Amino acid sequence: MYRDLLRRPGLAAQAMLGLAAQLTQQVAPVGTVLVVRDSTRSLALAGACAAAMSIGTGLARPVQGRLIDRRGARPVLVVTALAHVGALAGLVACAGVRAPGWVLAVLALVAGGNLPPISVSMRLEWGRQSEDRTGAYSLVFLVQELAILTGPLLFGVAVALASASLALGVVAVAAGVGTLAFSALSSRSEPGTREGRGRVFAHPGMRILLAVMVLLGGTIGALEVGLPALAAARGMPAATGLLVAALSLGGIAGAALYGMREWTVAPRTRLVVLMLAMGVATLPLVVLPWLPAFWAMLFVAGMALNPALTTTSLLVDELAPAAQAEAFGWMSTAASAGAAAGSGVAGVAGQQFGTMAPFLVGALFALAGAGLATRRVTP
Repeated sequence: MYRDLLRRPGLAAQAMLGLAAQLTQQVAPVGTVLVVRDSTRSLALAGACAAAMSIGTGLARPVQGRLIDRRGARPVLVVTALAHVGALAGLVACAGVRAPGWVLAVLALVAGGNLPPISVSMRLEWGRQSEDRTGAYSLVFLVQELAILTGPLLFGVAVALASASLALGVVAVAAGVGTLAFSALSSRSEPGTREGRGRVFAHPGMRILLAVMVLLGGTIGALEVGLPALAAARGMPAATGLLVAALSLGGIAGAALYGMREWTVAPRTRLVVLMLAMGVATLPLVVLPWLPAFWAMLFVAGMALNPALTTTSLLVDELAPAAQAEAFGWMSTAASAGAAAGSGVAGVAGQQFGTMAPFLVGALFALAGAGLATRRVTP
């Protein structure tokens, strides 16, 4: 099935360029923390800059989506690519001359707000080219997960060979060039009708789907807190990378398998099952003492994660067909808000009840999402 998709003219090249364009998705926050901390010796300021970047991304996604619905993806990709790379380059330069902290925070906010909407553009582009949207969207998230896995590895090598500042600059330029090349291969999509623009919430099911997305993000946020805390508590902080890799590799496997078959089960039912699977796979993490078994369960949880994201995109097709890009943007914002909430709750739970408590928080978020998804979210 993926073979048929990748045989379509230009799609394989778009997949490769889309991977390159998304390299800064994970690298930009991590690189910003390293660059700001190295230059100012303030971890608090570094964390504030990373938070500003995340806030910028979350606020900008719906706006970018509405612009794509109105004007097509190409101009939005070009402008955001230039602004994103420029803001990161400015942040590196200003950090090097010890500019005031507010300047660094503003540049981080601009960089986050202009993170190019590659995933949204791929979903729109490939969804139009294929009748098998499950396969098309699975391929989108597969490419995204590969970028999330590859970007930090390349960044780490560049840091080891040079410095965090140079590494962030190199990865940012590579992502910018990838985005511009991707935009050049994108079709000139027609803007949506005026009557359809902005009608993201016309169907009440869209609000339920956004709430499910918040809960799905909550599970991710709880795991992001729980994994490093667990590794540190076991005296093996370096194991954090291996544990995070388990979730990513599971996501890659899940996306690959999910898109390889034709599904007759309705997307709403699939979303319930996938959220339930995430909760059931995350729950044993609360009591597993053996890290290899822990790694295996994280892999299983990851296998449900990307298919769940794919399925939410399929439901967006049904619930907001006249404003897909804006709806995808709101879904991204909902996931970010959920991740922030999950991280906060997991941090408090871990402080009060021990290092295994964040995994219970993550499981409860996923199970709550499964329960909410049973409500009617389709037309």
